[in-house]
Amino acid sequence: TYRAGGAAEWLAAPRTLEDIRRSLRWAQERQLPVTMIGAGSNLLVSDQGVPGLVITTRHWRQTEFDPATGQVTAAAGEPLPTLAWKAAKRGWRGLEWAVGIPGTVGGAVFMNAGAHGIETADILVRAWLLETDLSSASPQRLIPVGPEQLGYRYRTSILQTHPRPVLRATFQLEPGHDPKAVMADTQADLEQRRATQPYDKPSCGSVFRNPKPHSAGWLIEQSGLKGYRIGNAQVADRHANFIINCGGAKAADILRLIRHVQQRVADQWACELEAEVRLLGQFSDAEFPPSARIG
Repeated sequence: TYRAGGAAEWLAAPRTLEDIRRSLRWAQERQLPVTMIGAGSNLLVSDQGVPGLVITTRHWRQTEFDPATGQVTAAAGEPLPTLAWKAAKRGWRGLEWAVGIPGTVGGAVFMNAGAHGIETADILVRAWLLETDLSSASPQRLIPVGPEQLGYRYRTSILQTHPRPVLRATFQLEPGHDPKAVMADTQADLEQRRATQPYDKPSCGSVFRNPKPHSAGWLIEQSGLKGYRIGNAQVADRHANFIINCGGAKAADILRLIRHVQQRVADQWACELEAEVRLLGQFSDAEFPPSARIG
């Protein structure tokens, strides 16, 4: 979603579980590294691209609503806004907050996505992870796990340090409400995000996790960084926790701006901002020289 960075050496866009398994076997036969992503809405990809095979699950979309339990099961590639609207039209509450998040179900489970004081961990019943032993000749299995096994904290999970692809998830919702009322609340959440966040330019959403007691956006704004640019990457005027691509920005420029913001806030507030956006690919010394790095 940053519209920046290089290409994948190889790319697969599977639509079924068997497609995913075939893609993994193809990479295994050629001894290629594999990277699995969702829609890429929380990624900054290196200008040098990504070696090996990148598998995006964004085209694997399937949902099942179970009125008996109030649970919805969705494939990893199902967009969160689409799922939120599907639930709202049925009069099921619990996903209104997700309507403005430009990610997928798999990404939400991986990142513990959230908004308006609610997060994925609050409604997740179970997720199915893909067995990642590519040396095995047997078909890749799906392993169910509950939220307690995912080590959820604010905008993070154990999957970020011990990666395993998320391929499906079940959420607990509240059926039986007036669809018009749920749709109205969902629309209100969407309009609030559009009014306060810069949707008109490419970005990754919020760049930094919010420290306590102040938000990352407040700290950045109070540091005088709104509108600050490096190349065509800019701290957004509308919301300081967004870094936007003003047109043709390089991933290296975006990363330099991220590090500059971290350094300024650390110097002024003695607070270390932790990046929420994840880096994908190699960032060379030419793109991001050691002299500009922090830590």
